[in-house]
Parts: sequence; C-alpha cells; structure tokens
Amino acid sequence: MKVLVINSGSSSIKYKLFLMPQGEVISQGKIERIGERGSKIRDHYTGFRMILSRIEGVDLVGHRVVHGAEKFKDTVVIDAAVIRKIRQCALLAPLHNPANLAGILACKKLLPGTTQVAVFDTAFHQTLPDYAYIYGLPYEYYMRLGIRKYGFHGTSHHYVAGECARILKKSLHALKIITCHLGNGCSIAAIKEGKSVDTSMGFTPLEGLIMGTRCGDIDPALITYIMAKKKFTPLKMDELLNKASGLKGISGISNDMRVLEKKSRQGGIRAKLAIEIFVYRIKKYIGAYAAVMGGCDALVFTAGIGENQGIIRKKICLGLFSFFKKSPRVLVIPTNEELMIARQAHRLVRAA
Repeated sequence: MKVLVINSGSSSIKYKLFLMPQGEVISQGKIERIGERGSKIRDHYTGFRMILSRIEGVDLVGHRVVHGAEKFKDTVVIDAAVIRKIRQCALLAPLHNPANLAGILACKKLLPGTTQVAVFDTAFHQTLPDYAYIYGLPYEYYMRLGIRKYGFHGTSHHYVAGECARILKKSLHALKIITCHLGNGCSIAAIKEGKSVDTSMGFTPLEGLIMGTRCGDIDPALITYIMAKKKFTPLKMDELLNKASGLKGISGISNDMRVLEKKSRQGGIRAKLAIEIFVYRIKKYIGAYAAVMGGCDALVFTAGIGENQGIIRKKICLGLFSFFKKSPRVLVIPTNEELMIARQAHRLVRAA
C-alpha cells in the first residue's frame, strides 16, 4: 500500500510517500513559499497538484494535524464531522490547524475517493491524568474554555519511545522512559508503561523548556508587567514570548545551538549563559519526571539538538544520575514522525 504523508504548513508542504507496511520511502519533497509574493504556487491546491504530478498510485493519505484538543484521542479517518472539529480546534492553534486543514481540503479535491487519515500531535498526551493537565485556575476555565495542558510533539515522543523499547528488547509497557525532543522547539515527555503521563509543553507550545526563540516557563505576572512598562499590545507581547526569547533572546546572537557553542568556546559570556540555562531547565524536568514515574529505565534524546549536539547531551547528563540506584540507559534515536504517521494511518485502515 502506498501511503502519502503530508505536513501542511502555512506557506509550505512537506511530503513523503511510503510503501507500507515495509516503511520504505518511495518519494519525498517540499513545496515552499506558497502564497508569497513572486511565487508560482498561489495556494495549497496548486502545491498539492504539483506534488501529485510527481507521484502516482496513492492508496492512503496521512495528515499531520497539530491540535486535536480533547476531541481527538487517537488517529481518525477524515470525514465531514472530523473536518468541522479540526476547524473548531483552530482557535487553540491558529497558526497551524488552518494550514493543516488547507492540506486536507486540497487532497479531498485532488484525490476524491482516497481515504484520508488525521494524526494529531496532541493525541499521544491525552493519557495525562487530570492532576497533570489541570492548571491552577478556576475550574470553569477548563470546563468552558478548554484551558488545560495538551502537550505537543506527541508523534515524535511516541515514535522514539517505541524505538527505545525495540532497542532494549523489552515491552514498551514494562518501561519508564523520558524522551527529550530538543530542536528549535523543545519538549520532554514522561512515558510510563507506554503512556504519556506528563509533558513539558502546555496549552500552547510556549510552556516548558527554554527553546530557540520561545521563553518556556516564566512567572505569568511578568506578562502584564512587561506590557504595562513597554506599552506592548497583546500581539507584540505574543511575538516577544514566541519569537524573540529563548536562546536567541538570552544570547542576543542566535537561536542556533551550533552558533552558540562556537561563540561560547570563543569566550562569549551570554552564549555560555544561554546554554547553561537551556541545560539547567532540561535537567530539572528530567529529575521531576523520574520522580513522577518512580524511576527511569531509559533517557532518549531526539530531534536536531538532541541527535547532533553531543556536548549538550553530555552537559545534561553530567551528575544527573548520581542519586539513582541504577543509571538509566541513555539513547540517541533519530525521530521519524512521517513514518509514525504512515504506520498509524496504515494500521487504522487495515483494522477497519
């Protein structure tokens, strides 16, 4: 079966065509600058038409959808009701869900009759217990507005946890695993007996670790304080927290860890500080999640920084396991969200 995996962004489409169940990549590529000035690709429909001119024989389409809120706890076949609910979830992910939906609607027109499946970034974290996802706000805000921790990077965390169990030759349901997805966006998940029981990202991907340009955890009162002092609009404040903070904001140089490591070796004080804060925050979360699960059998690093920055991994692990009776296995596992989406889509239609 040929499964086309789509990651549709606001101005780009990434795709991979897999032969399943073998998991073999037949074709892959990326369409960029959709709808931008001077681009020949005016919309997602045009972009998908170009992609489909390069490939043929698609049996199934799997779409990455960022936010499923509490409406989607698993992978689903896309129909009119699912499209309506994805549109409703766009209020929680205004930069992502509309773009994901544009890809779905374009495929619906161009591949009529072909089954489409939605795989949600948030679905894997729907196993969090209520005491882990409820914020310290009036409970009615959760009930009426859906304000709670959702978590993201779920497909990545799920994939590397499964690969970890395979490498250790143990059942995923017998392991306590902490997975660290460290890239420009960063999150950590505590996975106990195959289920996510906590994760660092929250209502949005802003919560948790220091990231490339995101601030991560801060005192919420800082937001109103800064807005008053700097006379920032909500939009300007959102831009500061998401695009001008994190490694970039602290270092004043870059959000690229490779650049910061080089500057730090050359004596750059703020580059060194940015790295130290980044590492410290990760260590705190790992320690907390080991406590939450009552131990840790394996610590997994993945994504751009996690896979490629050995110095950062060494700094994170330095002294980390001194209080453990038995140190967990430390693994570096390249993530493959596209393959995970293909597997989940294929499994769903085969079970139908």
